[in-house]
Order: sequence, then C-alpha cells, then structure tokens
Amino acid sequence: MIHRSIGFLALAFLFMAPQAASAQALVGVLGIAQEVAPIEKKLEDRREVVVQGYVFHVGTLKGRPVVVGRSGPGKVNAAIVATLLIGHFSPSALFFSGTAGALDPALRPGDVVIGETVAQHDVGLQTPDGITRRGPRNALTGEFDPLLIPAPDLLLAAARRSAEGLTLPTATTPDGDHVPRIVEGVIVTGDVFMSDSSHREELRSSLGASAIEMEGAAFIQTCRQFSVPCLVVRSVTDRADTQALTNYQKFVGMASENAAMLVTAIIGQLGSGTP
Repeated sequence: MIHRSIGFLALAFLFMAPQAASAQALVGVLGIAQEVAPIEKKLEDRREVVVQGYVFHVGTLKGRPVVVGRSGPGKVNAAIVATLLIGHFSPSALFFSGTAGALDPALRPGDVVIGETVAQHDVGLQTPDGITRRGPRNALTGEFDPLLIPAPDLLLAAARRSAEGLTLPTATTPDGDHVPRIVEGVIVTGDVFMSDSSHREELRSSLGASAIEMEGAAFIQTCRQFSVPCLVVRSVTDRADTQALTNYQKFVGMASENAAMLVTAIIGQLGSGTP
C-alpha cells in the first residue's frame, strides 16, 4: 500500500500547474543512445552529469527540468540506467523513448505505439510444448508481478491528449508515402532482436502484442520497484521478420524522431492539470 501511495503522490505532484511545480518535479527520459539523441538535442541549457561512469544530460524541455539517460541494448542495460537515474535524480516520472518492430500487421515504419500495456515475453517456464509465460518475481516480496503491466492512468491520459494534437511528418517507405499514426497497444520486451516471422505471429496471438523491443518492460519493472510512474513510447522501424535488421538501419533515424516528438509533447502536457 505504501508503494502504491508513493507512486500516486508522485503523479499528483507531476500534474500540478507549472507555476506550482518546483525544481524537484524533474522528468526522466531513457533510450538507446542513437534513439534518444533527438530528445537530448531539444534540451535547453544542457549539461552532462556522470554517475558511476554513465553520462546523463540534464536541461529543460517545454519549461520542465528533464534528465536524459542512455541505455545499452537489452533488459539489464535498461534496468541499470533506470536505477542510476532514479537513485541520483529522483524523477517524478520516467519515459522510455525509442523504436520497435511491428507485430501488428497494420503498423508501418514511422507509426508510434504508446505502451498501454507492457510484458516480458521471455520470462516463464520453457517446456517441449512451448513457453508458459508469467511476470517476473518481485525480489522484495517474493510475489510474481502481473504478466501484463498497464500504464499509469494519468500518464496514459497525457499521452492521449498529446497524440490528438500531434501530426507526424510524412514517411517515405517501400509501401509508399504515409502520415504515421499514433496508436496504443501491447509492447513486449525480450533479450533478442526479433527477426522471425513465426515467432512474431506467436507473440501476436498469445499476448495480443502490437510491437516488440528489448528494454521497455525491464524499464517498467525497475520503475515499479521504486514507485516511479513510467511510460514506454516506441516508433516502428520494421516488421520483426527476416528483413528486420535491414529495415531497422534504414528507418531508425525517422522512427527515433517520431517517438521523441510524442514524448516531448507529453512532457509539455504534464503541467496542464489532471485529466
């Protein structure tokens, strides 16, 4: 109960009017170095802070104090950087901004997925008949976390308001030009870069997953452990098929910019009051 109360108070403070918020209402953003670079570039009065050898960039964005951390690929790297950021900077909320492979066939490069729900797809019991998935075990309580973790209502509401007022730049892809969409969905995380159509279809059918990546759900697990409200935002680079790596390299710049645009817009919403 105390754990949940602290998270609620952090969200309530985060959504105070801008003139009522103090320097303590700092917001954090994490991402793979290349993918979070667009947000780093937006920071005003940017300076570097080194924590245990990890470089963080601190500045202001949309009038709010923001710290940006660079994660390496994979769940452990994301958990390390999230833990350092939380311990050193005490953020009121955290966002993970980056890219993903599409599991939903309707998604195209440049589309953005808001993590309404996240899950670790590679946690569970593996048998000859397949994997029985479950949430990770909480190291303090010994209890299992839910497999599917929902986003905090207030952050999700801020993301929805931001999406309504945001038009992403036209994307040029092999399927033709299109204006990328912003959708909500299930984002799944695992320590593999997915380039397998059959595995993609299994994740789509078993978890209802929209997109797949390598850090988000571990980031969420870390934030929940320390009672920090958090949200994952990802933009599509590929279809998690045999062409995934080629298409990732082709579209990572555009997708990273799109995810950063939405995260920036959400941060701008955080002082506008509760929904």
